[in-house]
Amino acid sequence: MTPPEAPATDRDGRSAGSAPAVSVCPPASPAPRIVVLRVRADFLRAASAQRLALPGFLLQARLRGAAEAPPADVIRVGFTCSKKIGNAVARNRAKRRLREVARLGLPALGLPGWDYVLVGRPEATASRPFSELQSDFAKAIRDIHAGRSLKPRPPQPGQKGRRRGK
Repeated sequence: MTPPEAPATDRDGRSAGSAPAVSVCPPASPAPRIVVLRVRADFLRAASAQRLALPGFLLQARLRGAAEAPPADVIRVGFTCSKKIGNAVARNRAKRRLREVARLGLPALGLPGWDYVLVGRPEATASRPFSELQSDFAKAIRDIHAGRSLKPRPPQPGQKGRRRGK
């Protein structure tokens, strides 16, 4: 007596003639990509745009023009901490905290097509409780997009990204 043949299956393990399951959930909107700013000229453009000072940091934000290189579905973010914050260890700690605040908050609060720069503040960024930094960030993003920010700084004539002091 010969054993019965096993039903033919495809490489995914489904038997011949069976269809894959179909999801009834609506497709989730893709989260915008978050890209870190690296070029000094981008930081200078953000510095001359909207800004909002909070106890934990300063937020600078600008809406990119249609002619700029990155796609419109990208949120760009930058982080900076001057030597006023302290030595390299203190600056790096402050930047790590700002990066984490942005990583947690930007996908939900940030708008595609915008550049955001978080500037650390002496004493406050590294020592402020993390939950308060997060609430500061949420308030800052909402206020910037609602138009409640400090007036943009006028662009400096002839400034193309030249280093100061050289």
